[in-house]
Parts: sequence; C-alpha cells; structure tokens
Amino acid sequence: MTDHPTSPSNDHEAGALGRAPSALRIRVMLAILCLIWGSTWIVIKGGLRDLPPFTSAGVRFLIAALVMVAVAALLSRREGGSAPPRWLTMVQGTLNFAISYGVVYHAETVLSSGLVCLLFGIYPILQAVAGHFFLEGERLRPTQWAGFGFAVVGLGVLFRTDVTAFGSHGVPTALLLLASPISVTVGTTLVKKYGSGVSSTLLNRNGMFVAAGLLLATAFTFERGASAAWTLPAVGSVLYLSLMGTVVTFTLFFWLLRYAPAHQLGMIAYVTPVIALILGWAVGEEPITVFTLGGAALILGGVLLVARQTRQGS
Repeated sequence: MTDHPTSPSNDHEAGALGRAPSALRIRVMLAILCLIWGSTWIVIKGGLRDLPPFTSAGVRFLIAALVMVAVAALLSRREGGSAPPRWLTMVQGTLNFAISYGVVYHAETVLSSGLVCLLFGIYPILQAVAGHFFLEGERLRPTQWAGFGFAVVGLGVLFRTDVTAFGSHGVPTALLLLASPISVTVGTTLVKKYGSGVSSTLLNRNGMFVAAGLLLATAFTFERGASAAWTLPAVGSVLYLSLMGTVVTFTLFFWLLRYAPAHQLGMIAYVTPVIALILGWAVGEEPITVFTLGGAALILGGVLLVARQTRQGS
C-alpha cells in the first residue's frame, strides 16, 4: 500500500507557489517519493516483529497527525480551500486510513511485505472502475477494461501460488487484504465527488487524528494481552513510517500535484510495487518465484494500460 494522501482536487494553480520547478527536479522528487513508499512495506514488516499491528499503526498515525498540525499551519493557507465537513473527515480517517492501514498491518503478520504490496497494487484499477460508474468524465475505454482483466488474472496466479505457500492462513489473509484497496477506493471516490473545494491538507490532518483514535481503540480492545516490545528497531520503524512514510510523502505528493504531469504521477502505481518486491527479497529474504514475477507482470501491466489510457483522455 502506497501511503497515498488524498487530495480533493489537483486543479491548483502552479503559479500560486511561484515559478514552476525544472523537469529534473520534478523527476528527482518523484523518484524520492517512490523510494520512500516502496520502502514502507518492508519497514512495516520489521516493526511487527516487536509490536502488535494495530498498536504500531495507531502510534504511527498519532505521531503523524501531531506533526501534521505544524505542516497544516504552513500549507493550508497557501493551498486554500474550505475546512472539511465532519462527515468527510470521518470518511477519510476511517476508510482511507484506519481500515486500509489496519488491514495491511494485519496482513503483514502473515504474508510477505512484497506480496502484500503487490496485492494492494490493484487499487489504481479499482479506482478507475469506481470513477467510471460514479464520477463524471472518468469513463473507461475497452483497453482499460482489458487492463482490469489482466489484473484479475494476475491476482488469480498469485492466490494459486504465492498466497497458498503461506499455509492455511494465507488465502483468508489475502482475501481480507483486498478490503484495503476496496476501502481506499470507496473513500477516495467520496472525497473526489464531494470534496472538490476542501483543503486537502486539513482533510488529511484531521483524518489522521480519526485514524489514530480508531486504530488505538482497536489495539486497546484486541491487543491488551499481546507482547509489545519498544525496541530500537520498533521505535525506528514507527518514526520512519510516521515522518518519512506519511508526513514527508504527503508534502512531496502535495507539491507534485501542483507541478508534475498526470502520467508521471501515475508511475507511482507501478514503480512502488517493484521497489517493495526488490527490498523484500534483498532485505527481508522474501522469495520471488517465476509465479511472483508472472502475477506482478499481469497486475502492473493492467495498471499501466489503465494509466496510459487515462492520460490520453476518456
């Protein structure tokens, strides 16, 4: 799961923040964003060796929300937009953050980090399908529907091979994991449809507080008897995910929304899973089989078809 912040609209005027940056600077910032988001999956896995999933996720969002108070004070006025209504804040915090991340953290207690990222990688396709039915001007072409078909076949390959390799808990956990991209799709569709005039900075800040409360309440309910060792790696994991994986990526993505072409931002969807797979193999000793590569090629190929057709217009 890339830690994508949600922006109600990307139709900001670049001139509002001064002269546009060079193409090279945009590419460098985009590469940094992909590297950070690609690394978060293995960092989550490392932190879960010492911390229960909901405790880890809840503390992450609490720290990120507190830092976002300062970030919002700097960015919200420059961004413009109205304060988000409470119901939209609850959508953001519950669907895009709490449910999505809570499911991912739980899934990584069973599945490998690279596989979790790859399964979550169907999100851009689900979002495109949701846009086709519920958002104006986002109709899908036949080629994009073909991309959706490729992704479904890719999921089938992974479920038949990589997922079953994790034993009796593999398939139920992977099926539950699919609730994460579905949850983000529903939340993002609602934000896009009803939050066009809302400040994305304030929406994400408030949503992070909601997510922190929900995740910590879940941890208090289900993890009171679980072992939680606040070792140096565990603390480092939470801080990295809070600051780099949430606050820094939010700031970079918000900045790139103003200046980067849509097709460059679309690269995030198929570059991040590749980075996550490589890091999981190199750092976490997670296996990559020919079936992993085949399933990945089908899913990411489907994402590429959807993204390519989208930037050409619908």
